Amino acid sequence: MGLLDGRVAVVTGAGRGLGRAHALALAEEGAFVVVNDPGVGGDGSGTDPAPAEIVVTEIEKAGGRAVANLDSCADWQAAEKLVAQAVDTFGSLDVLVNNAGILRDKMSFNMTEDDWDSVMEVHLKGHFAPSRFAAAHWRAEAKAGKEVYGRIINTSSESSYLGLLGQVNYATAKAGIVGMTVTMARELERIGVTVNAIAPRARTRMTTSSFSNYRQAEEGVFDDRAPENVSPLVAWLASPAAGHVSGKLFAVYGGDIELKSQPDTVAHLSVGDHRWTVDDLIERSVEFFSDGYASGVPPLPAGIGGQ
Repeated sequence: MGLLDGRVAVVTGAGRGLGRAHALALAEEGAFVVVNDPGVGGDGSGTDPAPAEIVVTEIEKAGGRAVANLDSCADWQAAEKLVAQAVDTFGSLDVLVNNAGILRDKMSFNMTEDDWDSVMEVHLKGHFAPSRFAAAHWRAEAKAGKEVYGRIINTSSESSYLGLLGQVNYATAKAGIVGMTVTMARELERIGVTVNAIAPRARTRMTTSSFSNYRQAEEGVFDDRAPENVSPLVAWLASPAAGHVSGKLFAVYGGDIELKSQPDTVAHLSVGDHRWTVDDLIERSVEFFSDGYASGVPPLPAGIGGQ
């Protein structure tokens, strides 16, 4: 018996990398899986049906059930049809894993409008569109008096709060996904739907082109950058065991998982019942920083590299 026996899951961007690992993990736990992937390149160009179809075959060979969907999850009508396909094929929708993404890395002063727009569309719209139609489906179920089982797992990134070089479009989109996660968690809580996000650190087509310190796997050595390291967290969040968890962001890498906090107040200054003046700020701004004046942008944590 798996944690997700008889449940129905949609995984976007499931033809390769993290999405493939998630689809296989959910199927191993007993879920029926809609494998969504139009087979685009890492920059969003081209199409190829093979990646999604190969994952479907892998799931079926292991004794599971799956079907491919080759549409873009960022297309509004296609996202509606994606949710409908899950319901029509397997009888319900229980889990939505929003994973699809692309990279168009450039420094801010070299970024084109298309570099910005394409990343926003795939990540932000590609997360919201399927979520919107999944939410509408679950709300209709609730209004009809049916018991709702709903899980949305979004994919953010450490880049959203670390600000990695050359990723202003990607970091902005991934930060937006955190806001989407918390808001939808509040909106859907009353009908029994949880919404969470993960910030994975793993070797995929996208990261190997961006981070030179993502070493290749070595035989006999724990591969701390394997996408499969991330998927147990996704399976847990999709399961009944995590029904009390919602509106949360988890960073996950290797054998480590971190629960991240929402933005916290680290200093609160007040001048009472009148507005601040610039002179006030000059005099008191040192109080914002417990160790004195801030010395520029904080360094990146150990183990996270740039381009």
